Amino acid sequence: MDITNLPEDLFENNYTDTSDLQIANYEAYKLVSKNKINLNKNLFSFLLDGQKDIHFSNDIVSIDDTQSLLLASGNFLTTEIVGANSYSCLLFFFSQKNINDFLLKYGHLFNPNDLNKSAASSPYFLMEKDNFIIHFINSIQQIYGLNQTISQKILELKFEEIMLYLADKYGQSFFVYLHSLLINERELSFKMVIEKNLYTSLNIDEVAFLCNMSLSTFKRKFLQLYQESPGKWFQLKRLNKAKKLLLNNEATPSEIYMDFGYDSLSNFSTAFKNEFGYSPKNMMKT
Repeated sequence: MDITNLPEDLFENNYTDTSDLQIANYEAYKLVSKNKINLNKNLFSFLLDGQKDIHFSNDIVSIDDTQSLLLASGNFLTTEIVGANSYSCLLFFFSQKNINDFLLKYGHLFNPNDLNKSAASSPYFLMEKDNFIIHFINSIQQIYGLNQTISQKILELKFEEIMLYLADKYGQSFFVYLHSLLINERELSFKMVIEKNLYTSLNIDEVAFLCNMSLSTFKRKFLQLYQESPGKWFQLKRLNKAKKLLLNNEATPSEIYMDFGYDSLSNFSTAFKNEFGYSPKNMMKT
């Protein structure tokens, strides 16, 4: 099954990452089951018709058109169930910068001591779709319907409006959730360093340095996020990449062993054979 990247795929060729805030209407007319979603921004999902089931790594939530969700960026599976006419929702994307700016401006409204009492961070915040939220949705749709676009200035005002209302309605629990998103951002930054240096010659100590961590702290953090030691994880990923290059005749073992962090061809060949049961030379097509 293909992965849907949001918000990029909704805007096709017109997508630009320079806008922190973005609005989109989404409709479907048949059941969509367990669609793989890669959400690259945080999101208000205002369900208008139908039902949405979302499967996270550690939780499942179902909502109907009397509810809305605030979703943290990340990966999850969605099932969209058509209502009376269709499945439809209004999507309001926002960045970490928008959260930072809001907390800098209105952080005095909450008690920071309550952060220590918070439960484990959740990938979503559930909201009842009351009269205020219904009017909020209608106001955005009316502005959006005029010319299919809304200026960033107006979106900033609408974002602040809904955030202040939710802070007033849900109080400390909402601020605690916002802070959990900032914690998730630090984890995302860690993962970005890992992904960018996955297929390089850097060793684990050097990657830890780029993460501004001691080697021991890096290993603990890595194990927490990936459930595997960094040495084993990096080696397997790099060897599989090397195997693919060799299988496609894109390189020879002597050309790539240093690129994947090995100091000699013999060490690379030994690790390759231990993992796959045959030497890298046997991968080359004739």
